[in-house]
Amino acid sequence: MVDADPRDRPKRRSSISRRRFVQAAGASGVAMGLAGCIQSQDDGGDGGGNGSGGNNTSEQLDPEGVEGDITVQWAADSRVADNSDRIVEALRSAGLPDNISVDILAGSQVTDDRQSQYQTWLNSGQEEPTLLMTDSGWTIPFIVRDQLQNLGQSLPSEMTSQVEDNYFGASVETAKHPDSGDLYAIPLFPDFPTVLYRKDLVEEAGYDPEGQNWATESMTWKDFNNMVADTMEQTNTEMGFTFQADAYEGLSCCDFNEFITGWGGAYFGDHDNLFGPVGDRPITVNEEPVLQSIRMVRTFIHGQDDEHSLEGYRDISPEAVLQWAEDPSKAPFDNGNAVAHRNWPYAIVENGEEENYGEDLGVMPIPYAVTPDEAEYEGTGGPSAALGGWHISLNPNSGTEQKNAAAAIIQTMMTDEFNLAMFEVLGWIPPKPELLNSDRAAEVPVIGRYLEQLRVAGENAVPRPVTAVWSQQSDQISSEVNSTYAQQKSPEDAMSSLESTLEQIEQNA
Repeated sequence: MVDADPRDRPKRRSSISRRRFVQAAGASGVAMGLAGCIQSQDDGGDGGGNGSGGNNTSEQLDPEGVEGDITVQWAADSRVADNSDRIVEALRSAGLPDNISVDILAGSQVTDDRQSQYQTWLNSGQEEPTLLMTDSGWTIPFIVRDQLQNLGQSLPSEMTSQVEDNYFGASVETAKHPDSGDLYAIPLFPDFPTVLYRKDLVEEAGYDPEGQNWATESMTWKDFNNMVADTMEQTNTEMGFTFQADAYEGLSCCDFNEFITGWGGAYFGDHDNLFGPVGDRPITVNEEPVLQSIRMVRTFIHGQDDEHSLEGYRDISPEAVLQWAEDPSKAPFDNGNAVAHRNWPYAIVENGEEENYGEDLGVMPIPYAVTPDEAEYEGTGGPSAALGGWHISLNPNSGTEQKNAAAAIIQTMMTDEFNLAMFEVLGWIPPKPELLNSDRAAEVPVIGRYLEQLRVAGENAVPRPVTAVWSQQSDQISSEVNSTYAQQKSPEDAMSSLESTLEQIEQNA
């Protein structure tokens, strides 16, 4: 999806090409990417071998003890490599000593490919690269295989306590061992989805987004549904709400996860169970909150003619959402044919440029159906946003001298100065919520106008339930959910079948 061919995209209201997006990324910081929705086909369930990691994963490291000149390899992506000069400059400005150099490796923009590459390196016990940029969606499988350095035991406690105290909590949870709670990675940047909407159209329809604080006070799905339907009718707009419901990882990790969480439902009960214990946690997809969320989405798509429609909701989404991932679902919004659209921050940057919607672009947190107080399971209810983003991890097979230098780089990457510089250079959302309140962040073009919405999304972020069996479960979830959204199965039949399948996968793990 990251490397989607722009030629496949429909013409839009004011065409935004991938090339121009990438150029803008370098100029003003917009490379948010689609990290939150893109997932490996293999979360590591097969183990893939043990590598030689694990022998020194907890040795004590000294970021202040690097003497002499040393170069550290950092496996990142092509956007990081393309901006290496500015990134190294940011590291120097943030305090990285001159004797430590960074050699940035340009990995694939496709997260599956990066995961496979790291698996190969770590399985073979390769000493370089020392630093690895790992997806928050698949860091845990590497952790549980003991293939990453245990930073909780290796780094000075003042560094790890900063992560515990100052970072977005949901991101940190995806960087820890699910059993021991030890920290194995440091979040570099999170990625949060929001709902984009046409402020000009909703105001034409008589609504007052500013006066009603839509930016920070999420509305219920019912109010959202009726607002969108009303705006469609009054402004003669072809579509209401576009989102992603194709049978792919983005449905199971993100859209469906948000729908069920906002209704107080969950895959495995309380969110304490997101990362396990596999085989010893409840399967809760066949419960009323999840079924209600499906009925709601079916009503969005098929209206009240659907035999499982939800009273009080109206038809606002085209059936085409059943085949749409991110870019196809965004095209109607880009072209001016939709009132609202759910997507990652890159869509804000593209649509918020002055030659597109500019300040006519509205952004709000994901709507919800029940409050956390009304939800049965801990962590559910309210305006939930699926979590994406990337971490920095350390190769345990590297030599001690390399690891100490890498620890110094990590220490620098944890400074506010570096986090804000990367927001400007690559558009990486700062991993510390407090930085979104800074004047410097607010001055970043386009995205700086929407920091409050991103802060709310970050505070309500929901990770995908990544374990060694997630890739198997994700495929089954997206298939069953897409099927019931398409009216091929009743919500009850689809979730009953999914419940059995998930239980079987858990017990066979």
